[in-house]
Amino acid sequence: MNASDVMTTDVETVSPDDEVGEVLARLADVDYSGFPVVDEDDRVVGVVTEGDLVDLFEVEDRVLWIPIGIPPIVDTLTYAFDLPGDDVDIAAHADDPISSVMTADPVTVDADATLDELLDVLANPERDINRVPVLDNEELVGIITRQDLLRGLKRERGAAGAA
Repeated sequence: MNASDVMTTDVETVSPDDEVGEVLARLADVDYSGFPVVDEDDRVVGVVTEGDLVDLFEVEDRVLWIPIGIPPIVDTLTYAFDLPGDDVDIAAHADDPISSVMTADPVTVDADATLDELLDVLANPERDINRVPVLDNEELVGIITRQDLLRGLKRERGAAGAA
């Protein structure tokens, strides 16, 4: 069993020039949480996820970190206080191109990648990715999520147990 056996072949993509607001609206209408980003030559140039978009609207300057220590205690404890502030202004970034928030040069796999190779990619805690585009001769032919991989492993185990 390999990548082509477990991938989803009907892959919805976005362009690097698509606006953040448009991609947010598309994500609201689908059951998955990210898109491969393909250029005008249909080459995968990035991946954009809900996480990328959430990071765009995260307000970091609203948290105040206060170290508190009482002598003679050398170590201090740090407390975070979420300061009141305005609601996040989504319109401020709605016209930005998706290329400004996407992960460029994403990890990809070949259509003939084994399940073990897929495990190395999708179960790697340092990468922490949930989906990987599948390429055949540099052409996007599918996408594999962690869920797809788990289903494939279950099917492979069932087939091995039946033999």
